[in-house]
Amino acid sequence: MRRPYRLDQLTWPQLEAAAGRSLLAVPVGSTEQHGPHLPLTVDTDIAAALAGRLARGREDVLLAPAVSYGSSGEHAAFPGTLSIGQEAVESLLLELVRSADAFAGVVLVSGHGGNAAPLARAVARLRREGRRVLPWSPSGSPTDSHAGRTETSVMLELRPESVRMHRARPGDVRALAQVLPILRASGVRAVSGNGVLGDPTGATAAQGRRILAAWSADLLAAVERWSAATDHAGG
Repeated sequence: MRRPYRLDQLTWPQLEAAAGRSLLAVPVGSTEQHGPHLPLTVDTDIAAALAGRLARGREDVLLAPAVSYGSSGEHAAFPGTLSIGQEAVESLLLELVRSADAFAGVVLVSGHGGNAAPLARAVARLRREGRRVLPWSPSGSPTDSHAGRTETSVMLELRPESVRMHRARPGDVRALAQVLPILRASGVRAVSGNGVLGDPTGATAAQGRRILAAWSADLLAAVERWSAATDHAGG
Protein backbone atom coordinates (compact mmCIF):
# COMPACT_ATOMS: atom_id res chain seq x y z
CA MET A 1 0.00 0.00 0.00
CA ARG A 2 1.47 3.36 -1.04
CA ARG A 3 2.15 5.68 1.87
CA PRO A 4 0.23 8.96 2.04
CA TYR A 5 2.79 11.65 1.28
CA ARG A 6 0.67 14.72 0.41
CA LEU A 7 -0.75 17.09 2.99
CA ASP A 8 -4.06 17.10 1.16
CA GLN A 9 -4.29 13.37 1.97
CA LEU A 10 -3.39 13.65 5.65
CA THR A 11 -4.90 14.79 8.93
CA TRP A 12 -3.08 16.52 11.78
CA PRO A 13 -3.03 13.41 14.01
CA GLN A 14 -1.32 11.51 11.19
CA LEU A 15 1.29 14.28 10.98
CA GLU A 16 1.84 14.69 14.71
CA ALA A 17 4.34 11.86 14.99
CA ALA A 18 5.78 12.06 11.48
CA ALA A 19 6.39 15.81 11.06
CA GLY A 20 9.45 16.01 13.29
CA ARG A 21 11.34 13.49 11.18
CA SER A 22 10.00 14.70 7.80
CA LEU A 23 11.03 17.34 5.30
CA LEU A 24 8.26 19.43 3.80
CA ALA A 25 8.55 20.03 0.03
CA VAL A 26 6.76 23.22 -1.04
CA PRO A 27 6.31 23.89 -4.79
CA VAL A 28 6.66 27.61 -5.53
CA GLY A 29 5.37 28.75 -8.90
CA SER A 30 3.52 31.57 -10.61
CA THR A 31 0.48 32.38 -12.70
CA GLU A 32 1.71 34.19 -15.80
CA GLN A 33 1.67 34.12 -19.57
CA HIS A 34 3.70 31.43 -21.29
CA GLY A 35 3.27 32.36 -24.93
CA PRO A 36 0.24 31.61 -27.08
CA HIS A 37 0.67 27.84 -26.75
CA LEU A 38 1.14 27.08 -23.03
CA PRO A 39 -1.16 27.54 -20.02
CA LEU A 40 -0.63 30.23 -17.40
CA THR A 41 0.25 27.66 -14.73
CA VAL A 42 3.43 26.22 -16.30
CA ASP A 43 5.80 27.24 -13.50
CA THR A 44 3.47 25.92 -10.81
CA ASP A 45 2.80 22.68 -12.71
CA ILE A 46 6.52 22.00 -13.10
CA ALA A 47 7.39 22.87 -9.50
CA ALA A 48 4.57 20.66 -8.23
CA ALA A 49 5.61 17.74 -10.44
CA LEU A 50 9.22 17.92 -9.28
CA ALA A 51 8.35 18.30 -5.60
CA GLY A 52 5.94 15.37 -5.97
CA ARG A 53 8.68 13.21 -7.47
CA LEU A 54 10.93 14.13 -4.56
CA ALA A 55 8.23 13.14 -2.05
CA ARG A 56 7.62 9.85 -3.81
CA GLY A 57 11.35 9.14 -3.96
CA ARG A 58 12.19 9.81 -0.29
CA GLU A 59 10.31 8.32 2.65
CA ASP A 60 11.07 11.38 4.77
CA VAL A 61 9.54 13.97 2.42
CA LEU A 62 5.95 15.21 2.51
CA LEU A 63 4.38 17.34 -0.23
CA ALA A 64 2.65 20.64 0.56
CA PRO A 65 0.09 22.36 -1.67
CA ALA A 66 1.73 24.68 -4.21
CA VAL A 67 2.22 28.41 -3.90
CA SER A 68 0.60 29.41 -7.20
CA TYR A 69 1.34 33.13 -7.34
CA GLY A 70 4.71 34.81 -7.59
CA SER A 71 6.61 37.88 -8.70
CA SER A 72 5.67 38.21 -12.37
CA GLY A 73 5.58 41.94 -13.00
CA GLU A 74 7.68 41.60 -16.16
CA HIS A 75 4.75 39.74 -17.76
CA ALA A 76 2.08 42.27 -16.72
CA ALA A 77 1.41 43.40 -20.30
CA PHE A 78 -0.08 39.98 -21.11
CA PRO A 79 -3.64 39.18 -19.98
CA GLY A 80 -3.93 36.48 -17.34
CA THR A 81 -0.68 37.27 -15.55
CA LEU A 82 -1.33 37.59 -11.81
CA SER A 83 1.59 38.94 -9.79
CA ILE A 84 1.95 39.61 -6.08
CA GLY A 85 5.38 41.27 -6.36
CA GLN A 86 8.75 40.60 -4.77
CA GLU A 87 8.00 41.95 -1.30
CA ALA A 88 4.86 39.83 -0.98
CA VAL A 89 6.67 36.70 -2.21
CA GLU A 90 9.46 37.25 0.30
CA SER A 91 6.98 37.81 3.15
CA LEU A 92 4.86 34.83 2.11
CA LEU A 93 7.84 32.47 2.07
CA LEU A 94 9.15 33.82 5.38
CA GLU A 95 5.87 33.26 7.18
CA LEU A 96 5.20 29.95 5.45
CA VAL A 97 8.52 28.42 6.48
CA ARG A 98 8.26 29.87 9.98
CA SER A 99 4.88 28.20 10.35
CA ALA A 100 6.42 24.84 9.36
CA ASP A 101 8.57 24.51 12.49
CA ALA A 102 6.88 21.19 13.29
CA PHE A 103 8.81 19.68 10.37
CA ALA A 104 12.47 18.73 10.30
CA GLY A 105 13.10 21.13 7.42
CA VAL A 106 11.59 22.75 4.34
CA VAL A 107 12.58 22.37 0.68
CA LEU A 108 11.35 25.23 -1.51
CA VAL A 109 11.11 23.95 -5.10
CA SER A 110 10.79 27.06 -7.25
CA GLY A 111 9.72 26.83 -10.88
CA HIS A 112 9.74 30.57 -11.65
CA GLY A 113 12.87 32.62 -12.27
CA GLY A 114 11.15 35.83 -11.21
CA ASN A 115 10.94 34.47 -7.68
CA ALA A 116 14.71 34.01 -7.42
CA ALA A 117 15.56 37.30 -5.68
CA PRO A 118 12.80 37.28 -3.03
CA LEU A 119 13.39 33.55 -2.48
CA ALA A 120 17.09 34.15 -1.84
CA ARG A 121 16.36 36.98 0.60
CA ALA A 122 13.77 34.90 2.46
CA VAL A 123 16.08 31.89 2.73
CA ALA A 124 18.98 34.02 3.99
CA ARG A 125 16.80 35.50 6.73
CA LEU A 126 15.30 32.13 7.67
CA ARG A 127 18.74 30.60 8.00
CA ARG A 128 19.87 33.50 10.20
CA GLU A 129 16.90 32.63 12.39
CA GLY A 130 18.23 29.08 12.65
CA ARG A 131 15.64 27.44 10.43
CA ARG A 132 16.49 24.51 8.19
CA VAL A 133 15.52 25.44 4.63
CA LEU A 134 16.79 24.56 1.14
CA PRO A 135 15.92 26.48 -2.05
CA TRP A 136 16.15 24.68 -5.38
CA SER A 137 15.31 25.65 -8.96
CA PRO A 138 15.69 23.77 -12.27
CA SER A 139 18.49 24.79 -14.61
CA GLY A 140 18.08 25.76 -18.24
CA SER A 141 19.64 27.29 -21.34
CA PRO A 142 20.11 31.09 -21.28
CA THR A 143 18.62 31.24 -24.80
CA ASP A 144 15.57 29.19 -23.82
CA SER A 145 14.36 30.80 -20.61
CA HIS A 146 10.59 31.17 -21.01
CA ALA A 147 7.97 29.14 -22.91
CA GLY A 148 10.63 27.78 -25.25
CA ARG A 149 11.55 24.22 -26.14
CA THR A 150 12.40 23.16 -22.58
CA GLU A 151 9.16 24.19 -20.89
CA THR A 152 7.07 23.15 -23.88
CA SER A 153 8.64 19.69 -23.93
CA VAL A 154 8.11 19.27 -20.19
CA MET A 155 4.47 20.31 -20.47
CA LEU A 156 3.97 17.87 -23.36
CA GLU A 157 5.03 15.18 -20.90
CA LEU A 158 3.09 16.48 -17.89
CA ARG A 159 -0.09 17.93 -19.40
CA PRO A 160 -0.18 17.29 -23.15
CA GLU A 161 -3.84 18.30 -23.41
CA SER A 162 -2.90 21.84 -22.29
CA VAL A 163 -0.28 22.43 -25.02
CA ARG A 164 -1.33 24.09 -28.29
CA MET A 165 1.57 23.21 -30.55
CA HIS A 166 -0.16 24.64 -33.63
CA ARG A 167 0.25 28.05 -32.00
CA ALA A 168 3.89 27.59 -30.96
CA ARG A 169 6.20 30.17 -32.53
CA PRO A 170 9.74 31.35 -31.77
CA GLY A 171 10.14 34.44 -29.64
CA ASP A 172 13.32 36.31 -28.74
CA VAL A 173 16.17 33.80 -28.84
CA ARG A 174 18.94 35.99 -27.46
CA ALA A 175 20.61 34.98 -24.20
CA LEU A 176 18.68 36.14 -21.16
CA ALA A 177 21.59 38.28 -19.95
CA GLN A 178 21.38 40.33 -23.17
CA VAL A 179 17.70 41.20 -22.79
CA LEU A 180 17.47 41.32 -18.99
CA PRO A 181 17.99 45.11 -18.68
CA ILE A 182 15.11 45.69 -21.12
CA LEU A 183 12.92 43.13 -19.36
CA ARG A 184 13.46 44.83 -16.03
CA ALA A 185 12.82 48.29 -17.41
CA SER A 186 9.97 47.61 -19.84
CA GLY A 187 8.80 44.02 -19.44
CA VAL A 188 8.84 40.93 -21.66
CA ARG A 189 6.58 42.45 -24.31
CA ALA A 190 9.29 44.99 -25.13
CA VAL A 191 11.49 42.18 -26.50
CA SER A 192 8.97 39.49 -27.46
CA GLY A 193 5.54 40.24 -28.86
CA ASN A 194 4.30 36.70 -28.26
CA GLY A 195 5.81 36.42 -24.78
CA VAL A 196 8.26 33.64 -25.68
CA LEU A 197 11.98 33.75 -24.86
CA GLY A 198 13.29 30.85 -26.89
CA ASP A 199 11.95 28.61 -29.66
CA PRO A 200 9.30 26.02 -28.74
CA THR A 201 9.05 24.49 -32.20
CA GLY A 202 10.32 20.94 -32.29
CA ALA A 203 9.47 20.27 -28.64
CA THR A 204 8.50 16.69 -27.84
CA ALA A 205 7.21 14.72 -24.87
CA ALA A 206 10.27 12.47 -25.10
CA GLN A 207 12.52 15.50 -24.57
CA GLY A 208 10.32 16.54 -21.68
CA ARG A 209 10.65 13.12 -20.09
CA ARG A 210 14.45 13.33 -20.23
CA ILE A 211 14.49 16.87 -18.85
CA LEU A 212 12.20 15.94 -15.98
CA ALA A 213 14.34 12.93 -15.16
CA ALA A 214 17.50 15.06 -15.09
CA TRP A 215 15.87 17.78 -12.96
CA SER A 216 14.43 15.20 -10.57
CA ALA A 217 17.83 13.55 -10.14
CA ASP A 218 19.46 16.93 -9.49
CA LEU A 219 16.80 17.88 -6.91
CA LEU A 220 17.13 14.53 -5.14
CA ALA A 221 20.93 14.83 -5.04
CA ALA A 222 20.70 18.40 -3.69
CA VAL A 223 18.35 17.30 -0.90
CA GLU A 224 20.56 14.33 -0.04
CA ARG A 225 23.65 16.54 0.21
CA TRP A 226 21.85 19.17 2.25
CA SER A 227 20.19 16.67 4.55
CA ALA A 228 23.47 14.87 5.22
CA ALA A 229 25.32 18.14 5.86
CA THR A 230 22.69 19.55 8.21
CA ASP A 231 22.34 16.24 10.06
CA HIS A 232 26.10 16.18 10.56
CA ALA A 233 26.04 19.78 11.78
CA GLY A 234 23.29 18.99 14.24
CA GLY A 235 20.62 21.05 12.46
